[in-house]
Amino acid sequence: MSDFWALARTLTERRGLFWGAVAFALLSAMGLGAGLLGVGPVLKAVLGNGESLPTLLREGTKEWPEWVRPGEGLIASLPAEPFKGVLLIVVGLGVLTLLGSVANFLHQYLALTIVAKSIGRLRARAFEHVVHLPMATLLGGSIDGMSVSGKGGKPAALAGTPGGVGGLGVGADAVSRIITDAFTLGQGFAALLSKALAQVFKGAAALVVAVVLDWRVAVVALVVGPVLGVIIRKLGTRIRRATRAALAGQAGLYQTATEVIGGLRVVKVHTSEAAEAARFEARSEEVVRQEMRVRSARALSAPLVETVTIFVLGALVLVATKAILDKELDPAKFLLVLGSLGVAGASLKPLTTLWNDLQQASAAAQRYRRLMGLPIEEPGDARRPALARHADRLEFEGVTFRYPGAAGPAVRDVSLRINHGSTVAFVGPNGSGKTSLLALIPRLFAPERGRVLVDGVDIAEVSLASLRGQIGVVTQETVLFRGSIGANIAYGVPGATPERVRDAARKAHAEEFILAKPGGYEFELGDGGAGLSGGQRQRLAIARAILRDPAILILDEATSMIDAESEHHINAAIDEFVSHEGAGVGAGAKGRRTCLIVAHRLSTVRSADLIVVMDGGAIADTGTHDELMTRCDLYRGLVKRQLGGHEGA
Repeated sequence: MSDFWALARTLTERRGLFWGAVAFALLSAMGLGAGLLGVGPVLKAVLGNGESLPTLLREGTKEWPEWVRPGEGLIASLPAEPFKGVLLIVVGLGVLTLLGSVANFLHQYLALTIVAKSIGRLRARAFEHVVHLPMATLLGGSIDGMSVSGKGGKPAALAGTPGGVGGLGVGADAVSRIITDAFTLGQGFAALLSKALAQVFKGAAALVVAVVLDWRVAVVALVVGPVLGVIIRKLGTRIRRATRAALAGQAGLYQTATEVIGGLRVVKVHTSEAAEAARFEARSEEVVRQEMRVRSARALSAPLVETVTIFVLGALVLVATKAILDKELDPAKFLLVLGSLGVAGASLKPLTTLWNDLQQASAAAQRYRRLMGLPIEEPGDARRPALARHADRLEFEGVTFRYPGAAGPAVRDVSLRINHGSTVAFVGPNGSGKTSLLALIPRLFAPERGRVLVDGVDIAEVSLASLRGQIGVVTQETVLFRGSIGANIAYGVPGATPERVRDAARKAHAEEFILAKPGGYEFELGDGGAGLSGGQRQRLAIARAILRDPAILILDEATSMIDAESEHHINAAIDEFVSHEGAGVGAGAKGRRTCLIVAHRLSTVRSADLIVVMDGGAIADTGTHDELMTRCDLYRGLVKRQLGGHEGA
């Protein structure tokens, strides 16, 4: 429960609301206690000898301390006729009931407000934490011993796409912890603050009344407390463990469902619907099994508590009956003590269910805190020096990189110098390390050995914001979000004016199709850019990169899956942008951008200033197209098989 109580401290962050909720819960309980004490004179008047209210009050309070005993003037002002005295008490009890109801409403209102705001804040913190996790953690980390991302391997996109690193596997578990676990945690918070607090105060008030009236009877009844505590604790442990397993299973369900629905086209063309349905059903049955364990423990708790309570009450009645027959106990007082204990029991009985809710919330709290315990990406990054805008060279010095859990390195001892303003194409068979090498530039991953330098500065020693702020990335699978076209172009550039957005779209050869849409730049896109063709989405990605005014532009197979006309527009936009002088970050920075391209088309490769041929994570050769055609067998093979050309090209 330590994780739950640690998170429960967030309930006290809004001190005014919190103490207000506590105060109103206490007022409601005090009203209940006063009401129970007020019933005593009524019972004596009905069951006794018709004594007046002043007489009953004098007799009932003569043993009270002087400072709490009512004054003689107040006692004398009360009606002496028994019926009028009872009427006054009943009216007073009615007023107390109304005041208690108002206090109870205000308590619930404030408590549920605190819970909703606290859970919203915890969700936001968890989401912010997840988006700041390092890519290596997302790719190969684990939470509760379960793989976070599912499968290791190279990223499908440097920017992270729904099918790439930080996508399905991470999303399934992270979304489960951010939303489902936070919801379960919220139920526990509500049980604690809006229910348990009120029930404990009311039960305590009723017990105090019982002790004041006859401490001997109350003490006998309180023997049941430790017995019930043992039962509740044992069952609560089972509930917490089963809930933790059920929540982990639900995260697996999220992962399976997201994978299958996201890749439904592949599932259908491979006629794997039945196999995927069976896989989902198997995971679902495991979740059901764990939920059944929770159900059994919860169902068993109430009958056990009721059984123990009935036996204790039976024994209490027998003892009290003997005392009444022996003239050692006043019947009216006994009935009031019994009634007070009954009220206390009715108030405290829900605590069994509420404790079970807390146990379930404890499992969710443990999962939440383990997620939040993962170290984020460069926590002290803001204190690092800023990287000046790239204007000289980009270098890889003996770089080796291995994905978490991978058998061998994805990049092997790569050393390469790229002059500022150059366009460099990276080619090679699938899995040769092209994308992995370029992923090291924006520090999505850190090399196992070696260094990446920009203008002679190790990028590991500068702030991420200053590094990534001058890098633009366009990938094969463009990531677009729900929202307007203009907002998607301006993504990641706070304060971008409409004029700058339109200028970037024009340079990306995108304005023509944008203005053809209803509303133009305000046209709302669906999920993933639904409503646009592949080429149009790519041109929006180019516009987004242009708006950032990067010094380094990375194109990861940006034109490999679009038609020839779209490729023409995109290549023209890229050529114009790369050769155009940049505004730079700071004064006086000018010159061409450094452009790094992972390409599978000969037309893109041939125009590059330098071609880097990679194989097995290492550089096999570098040179121009003509140079490589004369000496590099691997490159000639790639031109023939993969780049869409022939040896004489």
